[in-house]
Amino acid sequence: MMVSEKTLHEDIIEKAWSDEHFRQQLHSNPKQALREAFGIKIPEHIQVRTVEEQQNDYVLVIPPNPSKVNYDVNCGPWRS
Repeated sequence: MMVSEKTLHEDIIEKAWSDEHFRQQLHSNPKQALREAFGIKIPEHIQVRTVEEQQNDYVLVIPPNPSKVNYDVNCGPWRS
């Protein structure tokens, strides 16, 4: 059974909140952190950035326009 993107996103956030080492690794080496904690292998050509919101911040991520990319933005570019 494949985990949904939303559930995976929530799992990553919960782990970052409860595991300080994982949170730090997400900032310093997100691909390695995701591979070790969740078995997610992200190809070299995909860049992963982490941003940690503070109390008075709100980060709005604007995904690629689906009409201008060659992958399903709901599944991510590295999913098959």
